[in-house]
Amino acid sequence: MHALPVHAILFDLDGTLIDSTPGVLQAWQVFAADYGLDAADVAHKAHGRRLYDTLKEYCGIQDEEKLQSEIVRFEDLVIKGGPLVLPGALTLLNRIGTGPPEATSGWTIVTSATNVYAPRALERCGLPLPPLGLVTSNDVVHGKPRPDPYLAGARRLGVDPSQCLVVEDAPSGIAAGRAAGCTVVAVCTSHTRQALLAAGARPDYIVKDLTRLSARWIGEILEVSIDDD
Repeated sequence: MHALPVHAILFDLDGTLIDSTPGVLQAWQVFAADYGLDAADVAHKAHGRRLYDTLKEYCGIQDEEKLQSEIVRFEDLVIKGGPLVLPGALTLLNRIGTGPPEATSGWTIVTSATNVYAPRALERCGLPLPPLGLVTSNDVVHGKPRPDPYLAGARRLGVDPSQCLVVEDAPSGIAAGRAAGCTVVAVCTSHTRQALLAAGARPDYIVKDLTRLSARWIGEILEVSIDDD
């Protein structure tokens, strides 16, 4: 068990707080049929990245208007697939949400999804919106694995990235968190420990899921307990 003092936690969304896998796989099956792709292969390679980037790369969509409409169509299919909250997520967010008055917020969400999908998915799963808002694919020019999303998350909370803990499930997100200068915890909710390491991901800690994390406020500091055995 490790005790880590941080000023804020930056959570990924899909695969970390919620499980949207059934909807994502269904959406890629539809898009694979439309664009001549291998659904399972592209779903694996695209995980954790922005749809804006992956639809351009794999579906060859260059027209901006069509790209935006296809993003909406894809995310609608994911929502219809019924995302579910992952174990430990609600408990952890509730603990962070009971901070002292001087702590304006101890967390936000940094997602590769859009600003339309993310609130819908959180509502569907019964999870709260971050008090100071969240960072979506619409807020950055470069998505994960670039550091821009997590740097934007730290700025939103007014916290230095070195004092933030990133919680991620995907190699691209882990790389983004490390590149931003954050401490990174990987949850094995979409990849095994072996798969993460084989992909070259280098998180500081690896845990089974969010039930292995707990947090408590000590003044304006969040002490995060990490059970990584």
